[in-house]
Amino acid sequence: MARTPGQAARRDPDWEGVRLHVVSGKGGTGKTTLAAALALALAAEGGRVLLIEVEGRQGIAELFGIAALPYEERRIASVSRPQLGLPAGEGGPGEVLALAIDTEQALLEYLEMFYKLGRAGKALQKVGFVDFATTVAPGVRDVLLTGKACEAARRKGPDGRRRYDAVVMDAPPTGRITRFLNVNSEVAGLARIGPIHTQAQAVMRVLRSPETAVHLVTLLEEMPVQETVDGIAELREAKLPVGGVMVNMVRPPLLDAAAVAAVDGDHREEVALALGEAGLGGRSRKAETVRAAVEPLIDPLLEQAREHAERVELEREQRTDLQQLRLPTYELPLLGEGVDLGGLYRLAGELKRQGAA
Repeated sequence: MARTPGQAARRDPDWEGVRLHVVSGKGGTGKTTLAAALALALAAEGGRVLLIEVEGRQGIAELFGIAALPYEERRIASVSRPQLGLPAGEGGPGEVLALAIDTEQALLEYLEMFYKLGRAGKALQKVGFVDFATTVAPGVRDVLLTGKACEAARRKGPDGRRRYDAVVMDAPPTGRITRFLNVNSEVAGLARIGPIHTQAQAVMRVLRSPETAVHLVTLLEEMPVQETVDGIAELREAKLPVGGVMVNMVRPPLLDAAAVAAVDGDHREEVALALGEAGLGGRSRKAETVRAAVEPLIDPLLEQAREHAERVELEREQRTDLQQLRLPTYELPLLGEGVDLGGLYRLAGELKRQGAA
């Protein structure tokens, strides 16, 4: 089920009908980067996509090279298929808007919506009530954050059409994602009736519906893969809709299978001969002189080959573990030059090619 970089230029997306894409992953796997890339990929057919950040890190602004995002939906990018390295389609360019959810502002908005507090809500903010409420009752905070994303996914304009074709949430890390999304159980001890309880139930109806998919980002390394496996088990147990697995920073193998298998043997003479034929032994044609010149290079090269073979084998084992999950899996290449805006669009193109959008 794994799809690798460079596969078919056009294919049907795997998540037809999904409007809320929740992206999580172990810290350091690049979940914010892939959430942004997924938003671009989803908008490339002329759609309108909202990219939401809930952790207050302003990672989206940093990725797109813009000023810190306020608590309002703001256009940050336009995108078309050709910009992603894909053949032009029938539709025009799409657009990505972004929102950094501020917990205090979200709670004030909530208090105004359900309790009509108005200026009183601002007064509560001044005396520190908002910070107190969201610290003492973190379940309330999660209801506010997930509720904002669910509202955006279901929002309609005056013409009755959905405001956004898709919403992508850059969510908390894998270790916290199930608790973050499972807001019903989080607020059960706080409110069994009333607006908070009603809001939590409304959020759960969206989160458990076919319109939502929770995607996990990982690396081909033991700890991120294990955390992904555990996270998917927790999501399934909580009856939350599991999406796909995005394998980030995949490095192409430098040696073929035969070369990897041959690393364990004694190949000093073969390597010395190859280095000499490549001209690394200097201009001399004397075998002794050539051998003396290439000798210092042999051990480091063989050590690198062994390390590479070990990495290839480790990655093979991790792929096997991911395949056992039986989920759509997408492999994104390691960008050696780092992820700038051009790299972000390249990753979006890979996601589009492999059917993630």
